[in-house]
Amino acid sequence: MAEDQEPEAGQERPSRPSTAAARRERRGTARPAAREDAETKPAARGKSPAAKAKSDATPAADRKGRPTPARDRKESRGSIFGRFARFLREVVSELRKVIWPTRKQMLTYTAVVLVFVAFMVALVAGLDVALGKGVFWLFG
Repeated sequence: MAEDQEPEAGQERPSRPSTAAARRERRGTARPAAREDAETKPAARGKSPAAKAKSDATPAADRKGRPTPARDRKESRGSIFGRFARFLREVVSELRKVIWPTRKQMLTYTAVVLVFVAFMVALVAGLDVALGKGVFWLFG
């Protein structure tokens, strides 16, 4: 059964992917492999490797003396309100990417942290008492 077809009666739909990687894999939109030189440059087909290297080196030599575009232009920062609005939009977009824990996971994580903290408090308190008694025994 193809993914884009509706399931027939009695068949279950496949479960939804829970991770971003699984969704990308299901959609088939994972990053494409790099294209070959012959595909991107039709004029390079049929040339010898030395001719390809020479034709590729020429544009790089022309660009070498010029500064990069980031050094050329001065970007305006915009108003304080525009920057604040942009900041808030970016915060919201980043929070949408967060995988939030379920209630059950949150309770489990909280219990693990509380048990660990209680253990560490007991360990430090025990060492404190033991070292205190040792100092009093030694120096009286």
